[in-house]
Formats: sequence, C-alpha cells, structure tokens
Amino acid sequence: MNVYKKCPSFEDDRFLLRFVEPGDAEDLLKVYSDKKAVVLFNSDNCDGDDFYYTTLSRMKKAIDFWLWSYQQGDFVRWTIIDKADNSAVGTIEVFNRCAEDHFNNCGLIRLDMRSDYENSETINRILSMIIADLYKLFGCDMLAVKAVPQTRERIEALLQLGFVKSKYLLIGSHDGKSYDDYYELIR
Repeated sequence: MNVYKKCPSFEDDRFLLRFVEPGDAEDLLKVYSDKKAVVLFNSDNCDGDDFYYTTLSRMKKAIDFWLWSYQQGDFVRWTIIDKADNSAVGTIEVFNRCAEDHFNNCGLIRLDMRSDYENSETINRILSMIIADLYKLFGCDMLAVKAVPQTRERIEALLQLGFVKSKYLLIGSHDGKSYDDYYELIR
C-alpha cells in the first residue's frame, strides 16, 4: 500500500486516527494553542515553526500546509479523535527520513496532543495502534520519537513499547543543528 495514495485509518474502542481534514481546525486550535502541550512538541528542523498557533486562521494555514505536504509525498499527518466526544485532541505526523546520520531510513514520528492527554496510558494506546504498520507504510527499519526529559509520561510509554533512548544525535537537514532526546525502536 502506498500511504501517499491511500492513507489508512486506525482505531480502537476509544481513539480513531484518520487523515487530517480542514474541518479539524477548530478542535486542533485547542491543541496548538495549549502552552503546556506546545513545549513538548517536536519542532526540530521545522524551519523555525514552534507549532504555537493562537488563531483559527493560522491553524487553517498549518492544515493546508500539511495537506500540501502529503500531496508532495513529504509526510502524513493523522488527526487523533477521541471517540467519547468526537473531538480532535492531537495529531501524529510520520515520514521516512532520508539523511546522512543514524536516523536514515527512519520513520520519524511527531506526536502532538493536548496536555490533558499527555499521559503514558494514552500515549501507549495511540502508538500501539500504528507502530507495527509504520514500518511497512514508510518502508523503514527504525522508528524514532522525540521525548524531552520533562515528558516523563511520554518516556514511560515509549519504554513500555520497547523504544530505547538513542545515543545518537539527529542532524537537521535544513539547519545542520544537532538534536537530542530521541527514542528509537528498531524492527
């Protein structure tokens, strides 16, 4: 299956992960304007975007960019829907990173969620739905997720899922900077 031709959805009894849609903007603004959440997001090598959006207009522009990037084959962004109230509570971006460092041919995962969902049980549950499929969808042998030290709950979930703290730095392809705090899972 080519993920850039047909994007699959994933779900369990509580969450649905489906391709991002323009109609998600209002709910996602609550995620990307959440100051407690934004500091946990991975904005490494993102051309200065810190993902802190405070207006609906800016959120819609971000979604337009995500949709355009999908059409270009750059990355896939799924919206995380809490089925209890049918609201978007975050997103997951994934792409196969081609680089000249340890993280070459790596499915890089960016997980952005509202701060009230940033707990080990929820993170474990959401990532468990997609991890096995990501290797095939993105043709990679390794997955990586950033988890800064203050994200104890995220780190706990990653360790439960078999990720280990990488001893390598990710080198930004756009800015050449070195980035730390990645956890990796090799198939």
